Amino acid sequence: MVDQHLRMRSDEPVADPAVTVDSFAQQTNAVAVRLEPGDDARDLLPYLTRLKLVEVNFPAFTEGRGYSSARILREAGYAGELRAVGDITVDQLAALRRCGFDSFAPEAALNEADSQTALSRWANVYQQAADGLGADGRTPIWTLRNGQSR
Repeated sequence: MVDQHLRMRSDEPVADPAVTVDSFAQQTNAVAVRLEPGDDARDLLPYLTRLKLVEVNFPAFTEGRGYSSARILREAGYAGELRAVGDITVDQLAALRRCGFDSFAPEAALNEADSQTALSRWANVYQQAADGLGADGRTPIWTLRNGQSR
């Protein structure tokens, strides 16, 4: 993995290492956990106030379960850092952000200018973003067209 982080939070980064979901439940001092594609994000719901960092692994860019994990955590009220790690491409950044990710650690370096362009490319969106911290807060265009506010 390259030493590249794209972070959209103003708080201090979590320095604690992320542990597996299985070992997290057994460790009372752990504040960072790593979700693998087969893990169920709902297993973390009882610990949301203790968690400071959740890393969601994308071992292949075609792996989509991490999007659901992010959405589950944000909609349950998780306000800590949600980091996408692994095989992340610049084309995925906007969708990952809409699901609630606020930090990215790709295994291959992404061009910084391309990353910023990808995150700001579309002024309007169709889907409702995940609620809570981390979502981009944009109102879907269908809501704007109907004169409704979020």
